Amino acid sequence: DDEPKYGLAVVGTVHPDGVWRKSDARPGDGVYLTKALGTGLVLQAAREDRAPDGALEAATEAMVELNREAAEALRPFEPHAVTDVTGFGLLGHAHEVAVRSEVRLELDAGAVPALPGALEVAEQGIRTGGDRRNREFAGPHVESTAAPELEALAYDPQTAGGLLVTLPNDKRVVLEATFATAGLPLHHVGAVEEGAGVTLS
Repeated sequence: DDEPKYGLAVVGTVHPDGVWRKSDARPGDGVYLTKALGTGLVLQAAREDRAPDGALEAATEAMVELNREAAEALRPFEPHAVTDVTGFGLLGHAHEVAVRSEVRLELDAGAVPALPGALEVAEQGIRTGGDRRNREFAGPHVESTAAPELEALAYDPQTAGGLLVTLPNDKRVVLEATFATAGLPLHHVGAVEEGAGVTLS
């Protein structure tokens, strides 16, 4: 393989009360994303020399943006469940939250943020190998009525993706104001309900 690859192991300590788990989402929570999706789609399009102008630059800017500031803004709100959106894509990680929390995550496909050019290349049929693997992993647990390009965005594996967060809906207004004041993106993309699985509609 011509592409260099490396792995990292991060070792540290954290107070037990400071740990964020993906297993504590509760019915009545809102679901939020802190970054737009589509890095896999855009990078694959760039490999095929089919990326729209500016798309790769926007994806690169998103990938080098750390989750640190978003996490610091989020911490005072004591979120119920938090995970990062990486290789399993939004739907894969949403499935993990749903099954571990024994709840249903209902996602609004139209509210899921896309990086510039990501939906355009998805409409052209561009997909990564991770798309297929993510559909095999999460697909049996997902009910989708979304357009194909929106579904592809939700299955797209992310490099350095943002945070997937659930917390009580009564904190939404202050949460959104806090992120806006800090100049940080935050997208309300769904709700946690009783039940099981994930919906995308």
